Amino acid sequence: MSGVTATRPAAGPGASTAAGAGADPGRRIAAAALSATKVYGVGGDTAVRALDDVTVEFPEGRFTAVMGPSGSGKSTLLHCLAGLDSLTSGRVLVGGVDLGSLSDKQLTLLRRDRIGFVFQSFNLVPTLTAAENITLPLSLAGRRPDPAWLDEIVATVALADRLGHRPSELSGGQQQRVAVARALVSRPQIILADEPTGNVDSRAGAEILGFLRRAVSELGQTVVMVTHDPVAAGYADAALFLADGRLVDRLEGPTAATVLDRLKALGG
Repeated sequence: MSGVTATRPAAGPGASTAAGAGADPGRRIAAAALSATKVYGVGGDTAVRALDDVTVEFPEGRFTAVMGPSGSGKSTLLHCLAGLDSLTSGRVLVGGVDLGSLSDKQLTLLRRDRIGFVFQSFNLVPTLTAAENITLPLSLAGRRPDPAWLDEIVATVALADRLGHRPSELSGGQQQRVAVARALVSRPQIILADEPTGNVDSRAGAEILGFLRRAVSELGQTVVMVTHDPVAAGYADAALFLADGRLVDRLEGPTAATVLDRLKALGG
């Protein structure tokens, strides 16, 4: 396996260009983890080092898959990037802003405005229609959606005829497409997706992955996706591999076959 290194981004918001692990020279950095370490437990036999000195950058306008065996730290990394969990040491930056420097209120606002998160379990509000679920982040912020951008998202997810339906009236794949559209509606700095195809069938999963791919290629978004599925990783521009909390490998232009080979080497 190849080693992975990274350089730190510049201090200003969005000022850095990509370098190192997961990077693409010439691209600005949407988010980065710098010497990220996360330890659960108070020490001794009960302590679990979920992340162990991970440094990685995620360039703007790229689709990155994060993979690894169970317990490798991939979901912990995603949650720390989203500010849903905090590091024991190290730093997480989103758009050049250090999440560790923010108050709870500032972190909440940053998550609302700069981060789109796609949960495996959809997390839609059952009493709201699909349209209301999509625009919920903007409603909470007291903002109106950009009509042209909303129309573009709705067209991309192909749900124009289902916007008046509540989640219980939608298929699993349609619900997840609503969740992805909700993550996009505020034009976030980065979209973080945690096993977005884990609770849908293969056909619906292909629809979700195709939409995430188009969100990057056609809408200019940045996507980081945790997945265990080599087929899902094949939609990405690059795949990063974690093992025992460490970033151990990287693959550009992944395919299902090449990802599966790497996972086998890691014991995944």
